[in-house]
Amino acid sequence: MTLVNGLPAHVLLVHLVVVLVPLTALALVLAAVSRRVARRMGVVLPLLALVSLVSVPLTTQAGEWLERHVTDSALVQRHAELGDGLLPWAAGLFFLAALVWWGARATAEPRPDVMGTAIWSAAPVRVAAVVLSLVVAAGAVVDVYRIGDSGAKAAWRDGFSRTAAPASADH
Repeated sequence: MTLVNGLPAHVLLVHLVVVLVPLTALALVLAAVSRRVARRMGVVLPLLALVSLVSVPLTTQAGEWLERHVTDSALVQRHAELGDGLLPWAAGLFFLAALVWWGARATAEPRPDVMGTAIWSAAPVRVAAVVLSLVVAAGAVVDVYRIGDSGAKAAWRDGFSRTAAPASADH
């Protein structure tokens, strides 16, 4: 995907990542901390994480196209380098979201025939899931912030005037 209605696709797709990755991170942490929240979210949690995961390489690919069509600068290079690092965080969010969802399902109605009920009910496993979720969620959100900040600097640094432009006679 390169252009959408005449605009670079990256400029549009980046909004998916900026909204979905932090939203997924928040949902993951809430679900990891509370079994009740995890059960109420159900399959929505891993589906949200999957959409977030898929949006990252789509946005990165569109960004690589855009990178080839703008003036090369250190700011653009920095943004591209940072952007390449988000996929592992998004994959971590997806993996943990699927694990938390599975754990909530396994413990919803404890039955001996449901594999994982005893494993997921163990306190050390739940604590590990919460800690991993916090770490991955924080890493993903911080990375999205750093990437977005570098992209904004690359796009807008010296691209506007600090003083208002004089009003034109047409307005």
